Amino acid sequence: MYAEERQQAIAELVGRRGRVSVVDLAQRFDVTTETVRRDLSALERLRLLRRVHGGAVPVDTLTMVETGLKDRDAANTEQKDRIAARAVDLLPASGATVLVDAGSTTARLVDRLPRELELTVVTHAVPLAARLASYPQVDLHLLPGRVRRTTQAAVGIETVQALSALRVDIAFMGTNGISLGHGLSTPDRDEAATKRAMVESAQQVVVLADATKIGLERTVRFAELDEVDVLVTDDEITAADRKAFESAGLEVVVA
Repeated sequence: MYAEERQQAIAELVGRRGRVSVVDLAQRFDVTTETVRRDLSALERLRLLRRVHGGAVPVDTLTMVETGLKDRDAANTEQKDRIAARAVDLLPASGATVLVDAGSTTARLVDRLPRELELTVVTHAVPLAARLASYPQVDLHLLPGRVRRTTQAAVGIETVQALSALRVDIAFMGTNGISLGHGLSTPDRDEAATKRAMVESAQQVVVLADATKIGLERTVRFAELDEVDVLVTDDEITAADRKAFESAGLEVVVA
């Protein structure tokens, strides 16, 4: 295969998968990792992709653009369903306090809460609170703050202050991106401040993120990888990424 053909194939693969790693590309095209890195550099100069640590992502993935909750809920539904189902196994014993972040995958976790498990659930997400309000086994606490239209979740000083007074058993977090170099990140500063306060309030932090989020780096980091205990993702995660996250101290659960 000529270099031009290989580079075109790489660009198409990035467009389909959302992220590719240097190691996987080298194996796929039977070339060295140095050759792949040169290919990625050439494609980045043409603005056909953007290089990140260990691979490449589509050119628009590092922008400030943030999709709404409705659009996110319709994306990667099968993977999110599997992730939520596996995350249920991580729920603590009856009587525990659980913090649930806003998001389309965490919403699926809420839908699967066992009816026999009595929990105190804290959330800043209005749609999740509306669902949880009808659960007889849940003692629901809704955090205060300004509600963002994009995520339909409370953010801001009031939210952060309320979280600073809490100590919960486990937090189930969503993220817009997760990478070795940038940790967990999101485009909005108020959202990031709220997510950081959530992470700091929890004894255990579990991140629910489908594999399309891996390698993405949004503008504002809200947690380092060593502040996360478990990553629950789907089987599209590459072997190289899984090994790298595990080496960073995360337990990786594949749904």
